[in-house]
Amino acid sequence: MDPNNISVIAESTDLGIVSIIVQSIASVITCLAMIFTAFVAWRGITAWKREYRGKRQIELAEEVLSMFYQARDAIVSIRSPLVYSTDGSTRRQAENETPEETKVWNTAYVAIERYEGRRKMFSKLQSLRYRFMAQIGREEAEPFEEIRTVLNQIFSASRRLANLWVRQQRAVHEDELESLNTQIQKWEAILWFTEVDDKIEERVEKAVSQMEETCGNIIMRKSPKS
Repeated sequence: MDPNNISVIAESTDLGIVSIIVQSIASVITCLAMIFTAFVAWRGITAWKREYRGKRQIELAEEVLSMFYQARDAIVSIRSPLVYSTDGSTRRQAENETPEETKVWNTAYVAIERYEGRRKMFSKLQSLRYRFMAQIGREEAEPFEEIRTVLNQIFSASRRLANLWVRQQRAVHEDELESLNTQIQKWEAILWFTEVDDKIEERVEKAVSQMEETCGNIIMRKSPKS
Protein backbone atom coordinates (compact mmCIF):
# COMPACT_ATOMS: atom_id res chain seq x y z
CA MET A 1 0.00 0.00 0.00
CA ASP A 2 1.17 3.50 -0.83
CA PRO A 3 2.48 5.22 2.29
CA ASN A 4 0.90 8.46 1.12
CA ASN A 5 -2.53 6.80 1.06
CA ILE A 6 -2.01 5.47 4.58
CA SER A 7 -1.12 8.99 5.75
CA VAL A 8 -4.24 10.43 4.16
CA ILE A 9 -6.46 7.77 5.78
CA ALA A 10 -4.89 8.41 9.19
CA GLU A 11 -5.43 12.14 8.87
CA SER A 12 -9.03 11.60 7.80
CA THR A 13 -9.64 9.32 10.79
CA ASP A 14 -8.12 11.84 13.17
CA LEU A 15 -10.26 14.62 11.72
CA GLY A 16 -13.34 12.43 12.07
CA ILE A 17 -12.62 11.71 15.69
CA VAL A 18 -11.94 15.38 16.39
CA SER A 19 -15.17 16.31 14.63
CA ILE A 20 -17.14 13.81 16.70
CA ILE A 21 -15.52 15.08 19.92
CA VAL A 22 -16.26 18.68 18.97
CA GLN A 23 -19.88 17.81 18.15
CA SER A 24 -20.23 15.90 21.42
CA ILE A 25 -18.81 18.82 23.41
CA ALA A 26 -21.12 21.22 21.57
CA SER A 27 -24.10 18.96 22.34
CA VAL A 28 -23.12 18.79 26.02
CA ILE A 29 -22.72 22.59 26.19
CA THR A 30 -26.08 23.07 24.47
CA CYS A 31 -27.71 20.62 26.88
CA LEU A 32 -26.12 22.32 29.87
CA ALA A 33 -27.23 25.70 28.57
CA MET A 34 -30.82 24.43 28.24
CA ILE A 35 -30.70 22.97 31.75
CA PHE A 36 -29.31 26.24 33.13
CA THR A 37 -31.96 28.27 31.30
CA ALA A 38 -34.69 25.99 32.62
CA PHE A 39 -33.26 26.25 36.14
CA VAL A 40 -33.15 30.06 35.97
CA ALA A 41 -36.73 30.10 34.67
CA TRP A 42 -37.86 27.74 37.45
CA ARG A 43 -36.15 29.88 40.08
CA GLY A 44 -37.77 32.98 38.65
CA ILE A 45 -41.25 31.44 38.61
CA THR A 46 -40.79 30.07 42.14
CA ALA A 47 -39.63 33.45 43.42
CA TRP A 48 -42.56 35.15 41.67
CA LYS A 49 -45.02 32.68 43.19
CA ARG A 50 -43.49 33.13 46.62
CA GLU A 51 -43.63 36.91 46.31
CA TYR A 52 -47.21 36.84 44.99
CA ARG A 53 -48.34 34.46 47.73
CA GLY A 54 -46.62 36.59 50.35
CA LYS A 55 -48.26 39.74 49.02
CA ARG A 56 -51.70 38.11 49.11
CA GLN A 57 -51.13 36.93 52.68
CA ILE A 58 -50.02 40.39 53.77
CA GLU A 59 -53.09 42.02 52.18
CA LEU A 60 -55.35 39.43 53.81
CA ALA A 61 -53.66 39.86 57.21
CA GLU A 62 -54.09 43.65 57.06
CA GLU A 63 -57.77 43.34 56.14
CA VAL A 64 -58.48 40.71 58.80
CA LEU A 65 -56.74 42.70 61.54
CA SER A 66 -58.69 45.82 60.59
CA MET A 67 -61.94 43.84 60.75
CA PHE A 68 -61.08 42.46 64.19
CA TYR A 69 -60.56 45.99 65.49
CA GLN A 70 -63.97 46.94 64.07
CA ALA A 71 -65.56 43.84 65.63
CA ARG A 72 -64.10 44.68 69.04
CA ASP A 73 -65.51 48.22 68.92
CA ALA A 74 -68.85 46.92 67.65
CA ILE A 75 -69.17 44.43 70.52
CA VAL A 76 -68.43 47.21 73.02
CA SER A 77 -71.26 49.27 71.49
CA ILE A 78 -73.63 46.29 71.38
CA ARG A 79 -73.06 45.61 75.09
CA SER A 80 -73.40 49.21 76.23
CA PRO A 81 -75.72 49.34 79.28
CA LEU A 82 -76.92 52.79 78.20
CA VAL A 83 -80.43 52.17 76.85
CA TYR A 84 -82.85 54.82 75.56
CA SER A 85 -86.61 54.57 75.64
CA THR A 86 -86.76 54.11 71.86
CA ASP A 87 -84.14 51.35 71.81
CA GLY A 88 -85.44 47.89 70.97
CA SER A 89 -88.55 49.25 69.29
CA THR A 90 -87.77 47.42 66.02
CA ARG A 91 -88.66 44.16 67.75
CA ARG A 92 -91.81 42.48 66.51
CA GLN A 93 -94.24 42.51 69.42
CA ALA A 94 -96.31 39.53 70.42
CA GLU A 95 -100.09 39.67 70.64
CA ASN A 96 -101.61 40.61 74.01
CA GLU A 97 -98.26 41.95 75.24
CA THR A 98 -98.62 44.23 78.27
CA PRO A 99 -96.81 47.60 78.34
CA GLU A 100 -94.56 46.29 81.11
CA GLU A 101 -93.67 43.21 79.08
CA THR A 102 -93.04 45.34 76.00
CA LYS A 103 -90.58 47.47 77.94
CA VAL A 104 -88.77 44.40 79.27
CA TRP A 105 -88.62 42.60 75.92
CA ASN A 106 -87.49 45.76 74.12
CA THR A 107 -84.71 46.29 76.64
CA ALA A 108 -83.51 42.72 76.19
CA TYR A 109 -83.73 43.11 72.41
CA VAL A 110 -81.44 46.15 72.36
CA ALA A 111 -78.26 44.10 71.87
CA ILE A 112 -79.76 42.20 68.92
CA GLU A 113 -81.01 45.44 67.41
CA ARG A 114 -77.55 46.96 67.68
CA TYR A 115 -76.05 43.86 66.12
CA GLU A 116 -78.45 44.07 63.16
CA GLY A 117 -77.07 47.52 62.40
CA ARG A 118 -73.61 45.93 62.13
CA ARG A 119 -74.57 42.61 60.56
CA LYS A 120 -72.76 43.30 57.26
CA MET A 121 -69.51 43.98 59.06
CA PHE A 122 -69.72 40.76 61.08
CA SER A 123 -70.75 38.78 57.98
CA LYS A 124 -67.71 40.11 56.13
CA LEU A 125 -65.49 39.16 59.05
CA GLN A 126 -66.74 35.57 59.03
CA SER A 127 -66.43 35.34 55.23
CA LEU A 128 -62.74 36.18 55.59
CA ARG A 129 -62.35 33.24 57.94
CA TYR A 130 -62.32 30.64 55.15
CA ARG A 131 -59.71 32.53 53.11
CA PHE A 132 -57.66 32.93 56.28
CA MET A 133 -57.84 29.20 57.00
CA ALA A 134 -56.79 28.36 53.43
CA GLN A 135 -53.90 30.82 53.20
CA ILE A 136 -52.66 31.06 56.79
CA GLY A 137 -53.85 28.02 58.74
CA ARG A 138 -56.67 26.45 60.73
CA GLU A 139 -55.24 27.04 64.18
CA GLU A 140 -54.45 30.67 63.42
CA ALA A 141 -58.12 31.19 62.49
CA GLU A 142 -59.43 30.21 65.94
CA PRO A 143 -60.07 33.86 67.01
CA PHE A 144 -62.79 34.03 64.32
CA GLU A 145 -64.66 31.26 66.10
CA GLU A 146 -64.23 32.99 69.47
CA ILE A 147 -65.86 36.18 68.15
CA ARG A 148 -68.76 34.15 66.74
CA THR A 149 -69.17 32.29 70.04
CA VAL A 150 -69.20 35.54 72.01
CA LEU A 151 -71.94 36.97 69.78
CA ASN A 152 -74.04 33.82 70.15
CA GLN A 153 -73.73 34.05 73.93
CA ILE A 154 -74.85 37.69 73.82
CA PHE A 155 -77.92 36.68 71.78
CA SER A 156 -78.63 33.85 74.21
CA ALA A 157 -78.32 36.24 77.17
CA SER A 158 -80.76 38.61 75.49
CA ARG A 159 -83.43 35.94 75.10
CA ARG A 160 -82.93 34.47 78.56
CA LEU A 161 -83.00 37.83 80.31
CA ALA A 162 -86.28 38.80 78.65
CA ASN A 163 -87.96 35.75 80.21
CA LEU A 164 -86.20 36.19 83.55
CA TRP A 165 -87.17 39.86 83.83
CA VAL A 166 -90.81 39.03 83.07
CA ARG A 167 -90.76 36.28 85.70
CA GLN A 168 -89.11 38.68 88.13
CA GLN A 169 -92.00 41.13 87.70
CA ARG A 170 -94.49 38.38 88.47
CA ALA A 171 -92.57 36.71 91.30
CA VAL A 172 -94.05 36.85 94.77
CA HIS A 173 -91.99 34.56 97.01
CA GLU A 174 -88.59 35.64 98.29
CA ASP A 175 -86.91 32.35 97.40
CA GLU A 176 -88.06 32.65 93.82
CA LEU A 177 -86.90 36.26 93.64
CA GLU A 178 -83.50 35.35 95.03
CA SER A 179 -83.07 32.55 92.51
CA LEU A 180 -84.15 34.80 89.66
CA ASN A 181 -81.81 37.59 90.75
CA THR A 182 -78.87 35.18 90.74
CA GLN A 183 -79.68 34.03 87.21
CA ILE A 184 -80.27 37.59 86.05
CA GLN A 185 -76.87 38.73 87.33
CA LYS A 186 -75.20 35.85 85.50
CA TRP A 187 -76.77 36.72 82.13
CA GLU A 188 -76.52 40.49 82.57
CA ALA A 189 -72.74 40.05 82.96
CA ILE A 190 -72.77 38.64 79.43
CA LEU A 191 -75.25 41.03 77.86
CA TRP A 192 -73.97 44.28 79.36
CA PHE A 193 -70.47 45.70 79.62
CA THR A 194 -69.10 45.84 83.18
CA GLU A 195 -66.07 47.83 84.32
CA VAL A 196 -64.82 45.11 86.67
CA ASP A 197 -64.05 41.47 85.82
CA ASP A 198 -65.79 41.52 82.43
CA LYS A 199 -65.24 37.99 81.08
CA ILE A 200 -66.70 38.78 77.65
CA GLU A 201 -64.40 41.76 77.19
CA GLU A 202 -61.42 39.63 78.26
CA ARG A 203 -62.26 36.97 75.68
CA VAL A 204 -62.68 39.52 72.90
CA GLU A 205 -59.40 41.22 73.82
CA LYS A 206 -57.62 37.86 73.84
CA ALA A 207 -58.98 37.02 70.38
CA VAL A 208 -57.84 40.41 69.06
CA SER A 209 -54.40 39.99 70.65
CA GLN A 210 -53.98 36.55 69.07
CA MET A 211 -54.89 37.95 65.68
CA GLU A 212 -52.53 40.90 66.21
CA GLU A 213 -49.67 38.46 66.79
CA THR A 214 -50.50 36.24 63.82
CA CYS A 215 -51.20 39.06 61.38
CA GLY A 216 -48.31 41.13 62.70
CA ASN A 217 -45.89 38.30 61.92
CA ILE A 218 -47.29 37.98 58.41
CA ILE A 219 -47.21 41.72 57.74
CA MET A 220 -43.58 41.82 58.92
CA ARG A 221 -42.86 38.97 56.46
CA LYS A 222 -42.34 36.43 59.20
CA SER A 223 -43.96 33.04 59.54
CA PRO A 224 -47.03 33.06 61.83
CA LYS A 225 -46.70 31.01 64.97
CA SER A 226 -48.57 27.75 64.89
